[in-house]
Amino acid sequence: MSSDPRSVLTRPAPAPDVTVAYGPHPDQVADLRRPTGAGPAQRLVIVVHGGFWRAEYDRRHTAPLATALAGLGYPVAQVEYRRTGQPGGGWPGTMADVRTGVSELPRLAAEAFPGAVAAGPPLLIGHSAGGQLALYVAAALPAMVGGVLALAPVANLAEAYRLDLDTGAVAALLGGGPTEVPDRYAACDPRSLPPPKSRTVVMHGALDQQVPVAMSREFVTAGHAAGGNIHLVELPHCEHFGLIDPKSTAWPEVVLALRSLTKPRS
Repeated sequence: MSSDPRSVLTRPAPAPDVTVAYGPHPDQVADLRRPTGAGPAQRLVIVVHGGFWRAEYDRRHTAPLATALAGLGYPVAQVEYRRTGQPGGGWPGTMADVRTGVSELPRLAAEAFPGAVAAGPPLLIGHSAGGQLALYVAAALPAMVGGVLALAPVANLAEAYRLDLDTGAVAALLGGGPTEVPDRYAACDPRSLPPPKSRTVVMHGALDQQVPVAMSREFVTAGHAAGGNIHLVELPHCEHFGLIDPKSTAWPEVVLALRSLTKPRS
């Protein structure tokens, strides 16, 4: 593993097997990766990338993660969406894109990889801002989501606004703060929504400098109190980017958490 945890963001990875469109905009697309090996069909895994919803970060930085997941036998879709700094990005386009992508990609992946995609709603992996989007979609479309692995998610948009994470990222996404556009926060802030009905694992590194681990602790505690099937895995020696790096010491924990999403509730 590189000494720079951000190296995963620019690490080369194999090209996807196919790129499909779920809408007419150039960013309403997803890169699909076929599972390797001859194992049984698995649920589609939809990867929702982070980058604080900004246009300069796209799905390509999750290619090492997606390649590793395909190597474990999962069909994988790296969903793209319109982001802040682009026409149609921010409120409400960013949220609408991810909702539509999650709704359409199981069919598109099954058509692209006949026999390789198991029946059932997809599993979502969201990192950072993508964690917010995954948690939002799971609450908004509960029947469409089979489980969520939220990696260092921005799980409380109002708190992220107060902390000014990434210098105004939440204000750019929603067009203002909680007192200015309260209805927008109520509609898509994971902390304001009911906990997802599907099994949810929140994983966060204690050394995270981009999204404070306290946000995940509070979110999971509140989700438990509301009756959610939600669990926190806190990694004491992990920072923000190790969670999406297959070469990191955190990776085996990420794989275990993903596999736990399809186990019966205990």
